[in-house]
Amino acid sequence: MDPKKSSLLIELHYFPCVHFFSLLNQHDTIVIEAHETFQKQSYRSRTQILSAQKVENLLIPVLSANSHLYIRDIRIDHSQKWRIIHQRAIRSAYGKSPFFEYYSEDILALYDKPVPFLFDFNLEVLTLCLKLLKWKKEITLSSDYQIIEPTKTTDLVDFRGVIHPKKQLQTDFKPYQQVFGRQFEPNLSIIDLLFCEGNNCNPYLTR
Repeated sequence: MDPKKSSLLIELHYFPCVHFFSLLNQHDTIVIEAHETFQKQSYRSRTQILSAQKVENLLIPVLSANSHLYIRDIRIDHSQKWRIIHQRAIRSAYGKSPFFEYYSEDILALYDKPVPFLFDFNLEVLTLCLKLLKWKKEITLSSDYQIIEPTKTTDLVDFRGVIHPKKQLQTDFKPYQQVFGRQFEPNLSIIDLLFCEGNNCNPYLTR
């Protein structure tokens, strides 16, 4: 099946990793799973950037982080100063990157207003990332929880749960020049690639 003629089924992440966008790049239509239950310790509420000291996890605090709650019902805990912390961390990590001035205003502006729900905020993040990459993708939300039966033919390519902090991904992404560190750190947040590679992101993500 031609990937461009199939639809990618995937969950929303917070500033998804490079592998996430390499998958999106292979499909014109993206179906976001909007009826799953919340998964703790996943990329739904965290992203990874490279700071001067290490790979740093940026976590969005949520209220009632309960695996029985639907993802669209998960509220962000805005009593914590996470938006300021994340803005400062991004500035500190990428302020000297080649394309910081080009992308930073739009990215940092996402933190200026408190979006109540995690799902809605992550959807804004994805929409902005696609805009910065200059990608035209058809994004739809699932109408119910998608059950993919192996014996039935479908045009949905299911990548839900594939990208997870506890799963080792076999990726073959080539090293690019990062701001910090002597050793290349692969598959970080897309903002690492944007700030470091700029216009070279599209050929990099074409695999």
